[in-house]
Amino acid sequence: MSDKAAGVQSVERALDVLEALASAGKQMGVSELGQVAGLPYATIHRLTATLVTRGYVRQDPRSRKYLLGARLVKLGASAGRVLGDWIQPYLQELVDLTGETANLALLEDGDVVYVAQVSSGRMMRMFTEVGQRVPPHGTAVGKVLLAHQPRQAVERILERNGLPAATPNTTTDPDALLTELDLVRTQGYALDMEEQEVGVCCVAVPALPMDGWVAAMSVSGPTGRMGQETRGRIIADMVRVSERLTASMAANPPHEPPPRAPDPGAPLS
Repeated sequence: MSDKAAGVQSVERALDVLEALASAGKQMGVSELGQVAGLPYATIHRLTATLVTRGYVRQDPRSRKYLLGARLVKLGASAGRVLGDWIQPYLQELVDLTGETANLALLEDGDVVYVAQVSSGRMMRMFTEVGQRVPPHGTAVGKVLLAHQPRQAVERILERNGLPAATPNTTTDPDALLTELDLVRTQGYALDMEEQEVGVCCVAVPALPMDGWVAAMSVSGPTGRMGQETRGRIIADMVRVSERLTASMAANPPHEPPPRAPDPGAPLS
C-alpha cells in the first residue's frame, strides 16, 4: 500500500472510531470499539492514543474507557455557525410566510442547541437565542431530534438529564414522552404547547436528513396567534421549505451561504 493510500485509510479509521463513540453515546472500551468499528485491537489502541493526544477523545481515568473529547465541541460550534449562516435565507422565508420567529436547532451532548434564528417583526419575541442550550423534552425541536434517535440513546439522555418542568405543561413522565416521540416520528412534526415558555406555542419539523435527521426547524409564536388551523398552515409551509433545503444541501453542500432561498413558488424537486 502506498503512503498516500495508508494515510487515507488511517483517516477513515479514525473517523470510524469517532462515529462509533458518537453513535453509542456512552463510554466504550477498546474491544467494544473494535467490534463496532470493525477494526483490530492494535489499530484501535493506536488510533485512540492519537485522538486522546489531540483532544478529540478522552479516557475515563476510572473505567479506562473512551468517550468523545472536548475539542470536538469547538469543531461542532464552528460547524453549527456555518450551517446556521447557510440556512438563514430559508428561515427568513419561513418568517415571511408565517410572520413568526423561525429557528434551527441541533442535538449536542443531550441538549438542544439553537444555531440560527430569524426573529419576527411582530410583538412578543421568543426566549430562544442563538447559542442557547435547553433540555430537549420540553421543546418542539427537541422532540423532533429525539424522535429520530435510537430508543436506547433517548433513554440514556432522559436518565442523565431527567425531565425538569419548565412550565406546568412540560411532560415529566418518561413513558408519556416516549409515546409522544413515536407519534412525532409518524406524523413528521412536533408541538410545544406552552411546555418551554408560558404563552408560547412552537411547531417543528425535521430538516437535513444525513444518515438520520440531524437538525430541526421550528416556528414559534404567542399561543393566541398559533391556533390549530394556523399551525396546520405553518407545518405545511415548513415541510415545503425543509424539502427544498434538503434538496439544495444534497446538490450543493454548504461551503458558503447561498445568496437567497429558492423561489417559494417554484415546484418541489
